[in-house]
Amino acid sequence: MAKILIAEDDKAVRSFVARALMHKQHEVKTVSDGMQALEALQEETFDLLITDIVMPGLDGIGLALKVAKDAPDMPVLLMTGYSAEKQRAHNLEELVFQVVTKPFSLKQICAAAEAALEGRALQLEQ
Repeated sequence: MAKILIAEDDKAVRSFVARALMHKQHEVKTVSDGMQALEALQEETFDLLITDIVMPGLDGIGLALKVAKDAPDMPVLLMTGYSAEKQRAHNLEELVFQVVTKPFSLKQICAAAEAALEGRALQLEQ
């Protein structure tokens, strides 16, 4: 069981991902933006960060950069529904474990999280 932080501004997506990971017996904390994620990261230790790229305030790219500096051993999964944002994240390959494209299935997000926790790359079927 891992402790996972989810930063996602869309309540439905945030809830979907949280439920999927809790079903896999992970402990999950959710926040709705990057600033709340930073606060959570200062208060607690997590095994994995899953964050949307496009969020108000501090976006997922900025959050990933901060996490890479402060907690370089914590894997980061980025989620996005925007191809331009996925390309932007592609330039951060050394900092981000994987970019998961929305919409994704419960099986896909769980597989990506498990792969990140195990430290192995995983190609998602789209």
